[in-house]
This record gives sequence, C-alpha cells and structure tokens, in this order.
Amino acid sequence: MNKFYTLFILLLIGYSTQAEASDAIALKDTTEVLKLINQAYDNRLTSPEQTVSDAAKALALAEEIEYNVGGVHKFYRGIGEAYRVKGIGNYYLNQASKSIDDYLNALNAFKKINDVRSQGKVYNNIGNLYLDNNFSKALEYLQQALGIAEKLDDDQLKGSLYMNIGNVYYRKQSYYQALNYYNKSNLIFEKMGDTVNMIQCLQNRGVIYFHLNQFDTAEKLLLAANKAAKERDLNKPVASTNLTLASLYIAESRFTDAEKIVQEGLAYSELVKDEKLTSDYNYTIYQLEAKRKNYQSALYHLQLIYRQDSLIHTSNESTQINIIQEQFKRQAAEKENALQQQVQQNDRIKFWAVTVVAGLLLVVIALLISNVKRKAKTNEQLTDLNGEVSRQKENLDRINHHLEEIIDERTKDLQIKNKKLSEYSSYLSHQIRGPIATLRGLMNLEREGLVDEQECINMMDKCVSDIDQKIIEMSEMLNDTGKKVF
Repeated sequence: MNKFYTLFILLLIGYSTQAEASDAIALKDTTEVLKLINQAYDNRLTSPEQTVSDAAKALALAEEIEYNVGGVHKFYRGIGEAYRVKGIGNYYLNQASKSIDDYLNALNAFKKINDVRSQGKVYNNIGNLYLDNNFSKALEYLQQALGIAEKLDDDQLKGSLYMNIGNVYYRKQSYYQALNYYNKSNLIFEKMGDTVNMIQCLQNRGVIYFHLNQFDTAEKLLLAANKAAKERDLNKPVASTNLTLASLYIAESRFTDAEKIVQEGLAYSELVKDEKLTSDYNYTIYQLEAKRKNYQSALYHLQLIYRQDSLIHTSNESTQINIIQEQFKRQAAEKENALQQQVQQNDRIKFWAVTVVAGLLLVVIALLISNVKRKAKTNEQLTDLNGEVSRQKENLDRINHHLEEIIDERTKDLQIKNKKLSEYSSYLSHQIRGPIATLRGLMNLEREGLVDEQECINMMDKCVSDIDQKIIEMSEMLNDTGKKVF
C-alpha cells in the first residue's frame, strides 16, 4: 500500500511539473505573439509589407496556442489582434479585399470573447476602408465605433475616430468640419503624448489649410509633419506629406522646390511599395511639367498614369467589399449550420447517455427492491425469532411462577414447623420443667435428710422416666407434622 501511495505521489508531481512546463511554454509563446503584433503595428507607416508578414507570423502562433492550450480563456484576443493589424498592413498596401477579410475575421474573434473595445477598433478600421468610395458607409462604421469609445471612455480610440471622421469630411470637401475633428483629435494625442498620431494630425491640418488656400499655414504644418516623420522613419507619412507640399509649391509656381520634394516623395512611396501613391506622384509630376510647359515630359508622365475611371473604380471597390462581406456572412451561416449539426449530434449523444443512465437507474431500482425484499424477509425471520423468544419468556415466567408456588408452600411448611417448634418449646417448658423441679426438690430433701434414701431414689427414677417419655413424645411429634401438640 505504501508503494502505491509513493507511485501516486510521483505521478502527481510529474503531471504538475508537466503542466507547469506547458503553462511556461504557453506564456512564452503568448509574449512572442504580443511582441510580433506590436512590431507589426509599429511598422505600418514604415513598411506595410513587414506589418503583414509579422502579423501573419503572430496569427499562426496565436492559433497554435489556442489549439494546444484551449480552456475557458482561449487565445482569441491574440488571434483577433493579429488579424486586425494584418488588415491595417493590407490597407496601407491598398489591398482592400484582403484588408476587409482580415478585419471581419478579427471582428469574429473579438465577438467570441465579448471584447467590445477591440470591436470598436475594428469598426474604425472598416470605416477607413470606405473613405474613398462610400462616405455614408464610412461614417456609419466610424460613428458605431465612436459610440463604443465614448461608452468606454477610451481616449486613444476617440482620438483615432475624430481623425478618421475628419478624413471623411475632407473627402466630402467639408473642410471646416474636417478641421474641427482634426483639432479635437490633436488635443487628445497631445495629452497622451502619441507622437505618431500627432504627425498624422499635423499632416491632415496642413492639407486642409492648403485646400483653404492658406498656403503659409499649410506649408508650416506640412514641413513640421515631414520633419517629425523623417525623425521617426515613418516613410508613409513622409511620402503623403511631400505629395501635398509638391501641390502647394506648384500652386505657388515654386517649380524647383516642387521638383525636389516630388523626387523625395516618389522615393519614399516606392520604398513603402504604395502603388496608389506612386500613381499620385506621376500625376503631380504631370501637373508640374504641364505648368512649366514641358509638354513632352508631361505627356510621358500622363502615359504612365494607368488608372481606371474614378466612378468605376469606386463602384467596383465598394461592390467588392460588399461581396466579401456577404461571403463572410455566408461562411458564418455555414459555420452556424455546422454548429447546429454539432449541437444535434451532442443532443443525440445526450439522449443515449440519458437512456443508459435511465437503464442503470432501473437496475439500481431493481437492486433496491431486491434489497427491500431481503430486508422484509429478514424482518420476518426476526419477528419469528422474537415470537420464539417471547414463548421462551412465557415458559420461564410459568416456571418462575411454579417456583414461587413451591417456595410459598415451603415457606408455609416452615412456618408450620416453626409454629410447632414454638409449641414444642412451650410444651417442653411445661412438661419437662415439672419432673426436673421434682428432681431438684428430692435432691434438696435427700441432702437435708428429710426423705428416705430408697424412696428418694425410686421417686427420682420415676422423674427420669417421665422426662425420657416426654422426650420420646416430643421426637415423635417433630417427625409427624400432622400430629398436634398436646
């Protein structure tokens, strides 16, 4: 038995050690996932391709953790955030189809764990996808996210949403409304010390002032954004800022500054591999050469611009996003059907389990009934035994009663004998005392010489004979209980 306990304790220790090792590995992997996600997010404005690559690695590792560890707290948050950041990378690479697919997968993961804050972030990202093709849809998602941010009092999310809502109004050419939201966003990011988003706000405000023809203010803001972005190696903001600066210099006929800033911006756009920005730069170069009246060069760059008609492009992209959403809904419906089938299968398993349990209960009930019958039989036997004991007790009572009668009879006999003894004693005291008194008197007379010796002897012999006769009579009376005392 001691060996068994020792083996059990060793197994328990081994299992505990293995569980601790598994938890340590899971924790290490979780840390690696978060590190990859943060790294991917930080690269979104520098190298969106690297963002997609790191996010994909984080996603694969997060799914592996979820599969191996499982449990109540599955690693859906890591999976959802990896999808979301991957979608951001694809967004900056102008891959709208891939981006919306990532966002919807992220949203599904966050809904499984009821992470409302992360859902708000995804709605914000989806709203950005609609900026260039469906303003009402963009505002719908952004307002939905803003409601979540205000309910949770999440300043970071509110700042991002104010900036993106401003982007919608900018594209709708409602510049003052856009500027109002940019200013609100900038206040939040200044309070939080979020340098990256402050650079975005500087750029956005510079763009607004450019469209309001306030070139000095616009140039000041854009140059500040350009400098800060270069200091932090944010390639995408540098390229975007230079594009607006180029347009501003062209408008002011500062062709040399425009050419310089275009070449720099074009290099940055190629560095981040943003085809849309490259196309925009080609168009800006076309504008520059046309204004400088270099028509041959302008025609060359115009031929480089290969874009679909804006209305068709907008319609197709919006339609493509809606199709992907519908596909995702269908996939969700298929998953729901699969889940229902699984539920039905589980119900069947439960039915058979209940049936087996019911059968076992019937067996247990049968055993209980059999046990009750055995107990009833045992009780009956005990009742018979109690009856026998009662009969034996009655016999003992009768015997005891008989013994009492015998004792009573003996007691009465003894009482009678005692009475006779008392009577004999009284009899002897009267019958024997007389001859003895006579003997004593004769002895006194003979001592004094008052009686003849021979006569005294004869009288004494007669007294002794009387005494002897009385003793014989007493003996006969003692042996004969029916004879009464004289």
